[in-house]
Amino acid sequence: MWCLKNGTGVLIIMAKYLVIVESPAKVKTIKKFLGANYEVMASNGHVRDLPKSQLGFSPENDFELKYITIRGKGDILAALRKEVKKAEKIYLATDPDREGEAISWHLYYALKLEGKKVYRITFNEITKTAVKEALKNPREIDMNLVDAQQVRRVLDRMVGYRISPVLWAKVKRGLSAGRVQSAALRIICEREEEINAFVPEEYWTLDAVLNIEGEKKPLTAKYHGHGDKKVTIKNEQELQDILERLRGADWRITDKKSGERTKKAPLPFTTSTLQQEASKVLNFSTQKTMRVAQQLYEGVDIKGNGTAGIITYLRTDSTRISEEASLAASKYIEEKYGTAYLAGETAEKKTGRKIQDAHEAIRPTDIARTPADLKDSLSRDQFRLYQLIWKRFTASRMSAAVYETTSVKIDAAGERFTVSASKLKFDGFLSVYVQEDDKEETSVISRNLDRDTKLGLKELQHKQHFTQPPAHYTEASIVRALEEEGIGRPSTYAPTLTTLLARRYIVKENKNIYVTEIGEVVDKMMREAFPTIVDVSFTANMEALLDGVELGEVDWKTIIRNFYPDLDEAVKEAEKRLEEVEIKDELSEEYCDVCGRQMVIKYGPHGRFLACPGFPECKNTKPYFEKIGIKCPKCGRDIVMKKTRKGRRYYGCIDNPDCDFMVWQKPSGVLCEKCGSMMVEKGNKLVCSGEGCGHVTDKPAASPSQDAGQPETAV
Repeated sequence: MWCLKNGTGVLIIMAKYLVIVESPAKVKTIKKFLGANYEVMASNGHVRDLPKSQLGFSPENDFELKYITIRGKGDILAALRKEVKKAEKIYLATDPDREGEAISWHLYYALKLEGKKVYRITFNEITKTAVKEALKNPREIDMNLVDAQQVRRVLDRMVGYRISPVLWAKVKRGLSAGRVQSAALRIICEREEEINAFVPEEYWTLDAVLNIEGEKKPLTAKYHGHGDKKVTIKNEQELQDILERLRGADWRITDKKSGERTKKAPLPFTTSTLQQEASKVLNFSTQKTMRVAQQLYEGVDIKGNGTAGIITYLRTDSTRISEEASLAASKYIEEKYGTAYLAGETAEKKTGRKIQDAHEAIRPTDIARTPADLKDSLSRDQFRLYQLIWKRFTASRMSAAVYETTSVKIDAAGERFTVSASKLKFDGFLSVYVQEDDKEETSVISRNLDRDTKLGLKELQHKQHFTQPPAHYTEASIVRALEEEGIGRPSTYAPTLTTLLARRYIVKENKNIYVTEIGEVVDKMMREAFPTIVDVSFTANMEALLDGVELGEVDWKTIIRNFYPDLDEAVKEAEKRLEEVEIKDELSEEYCDVCGRQMVIKYGPHGRFLACPGFPECKNTKPYFEKIGIKCPKCGRDIVMKKTRKGRRYYGCIDNPDCDFMVWQKPSGVLCEKCGSMMVEKGNKLVCSGEGCGHVTDKPAASPSQDAGQPETAV
């Protein structure tokens, strides 16, 4: 009986149905959509996990998992159990992914729901229509999704709990290794090595500024090559040879072509592309992007309309859009912009994976709810991110932009110069959204220009350049690299980077990511002792196996049974090698100012430092500066390896701030024969550190008689 009368004669309606969600923020939003028969409560994420103090599974017992209640969740579970007793039906409405499915499964056992009417429901957006539709179509817990999450959890636990103690013994306590994190660190370290080994190559550009008959504005043409053959001008001598051939030459137009070019609308956001664009456009970290997107998904208080979720689920690989949302977008675009702006058939990115394609791309739950309409209801960060998502989705349903293009070929003494220009003819999706990477300037070439147009040389402009090394990774570009390599999934990108930053394996400076000394040490150890773990292909293949578990094609314990023995053997071998070597603190040349003991080199959160071996009686510490055996070219004192406040390595004079000598690459002790600046090491080359010089020479072979401490001029 669900309608009871209390002592005052008032009817009390007890909820018949219990809906359990993950986040308390969703409770208010969903409760508004449902009647008095429904009680909505939150589990606050996971309620059970493997114990922190041990592996949580037994290899001898076929990897049987041991789950315990997470500390601090007792009161939440007690409150949920109380409501379970009253409920006629229980709906588990956790997030629509592996993690959410696993939380529902854990709730089922933690709340002892066996024998009760229990249903699993999911919705891609927190709207009244989506929630009510989910309640009409309940299902059972999908054990394939649960098993996929379990095997990921166990694999990460295996790697973290077995390898981390090896790092503690070899380097310092508090370090950690991870299946995805170690592969990500490997990618970042490889880029750093590539940058450090990069040797710039000289090249020149040559532009011809030409007067056009009947036109006030001159035309600037870029050097292409000799005839149809493209030529790169590699040095000043080659430039002078070309200039000599052009002396007194006649300039004439040999070809002019006009045409059209289209630029297709972008696809709607996935988790990865949202993180990348938010980083580039809004300067958001991946962690901040996910946090703000979660708020938009779970629900915001809209003035005059109450609480509502305004974007769809934020963890997705898919660019698919539901038919209902696509039709609503088409109607909106036609009304606001006109039929010409409507896209024809819209594309979808093919990932080659079926996983998470049940989700849609990230989009507004209602396209008619424009950013301007919601501005007063959102915080600044929420508004900026919602505007980005709204514009991207709207643009993805719109027609392509069209450009008029013109290209001109100009010849002089057999040398070819070219001019290209484009003008926007129809803006299409660009009327709503321009990607940060796709911003381009439009330029126009006179329509009167043809083969008979007379040209006169005004001047030749030439400039020396040097090729640039690959760019340091940013959060946006490392997320793109992880996605392209198949490492991790939407839910792992942000926590992976957060962990690497928290452990100080990497640091961020002006968006760029740099590897710290600790990061280099950990990566080197992982490569030597556990090459499989940091192998990018291995990690990507493991992700494919996890997808196979989700699809019901692979048994999850088979993955564990095959992986664990190899890991166990590698750990034992690493531990054995460590036992054979007594690891002592390295002695420095410095002595303690307090007690006079010879100080030792230790590892801390920011890298190496000097500490008194008399600790805890003497707690004196000092910064550690590693001498490299090279004298400063400015003052003659020692050059030492230093680190920026965030941990990036550089080389400077030990007498700083009195002496300001500083370079990013390791000095060689050799001075440039052209400008006198210090030459720095780049692989097997020496490169001048002087701005604009670019002189490169081979690194000399080491000579016993050479005094490395005194700078010498390169011969």
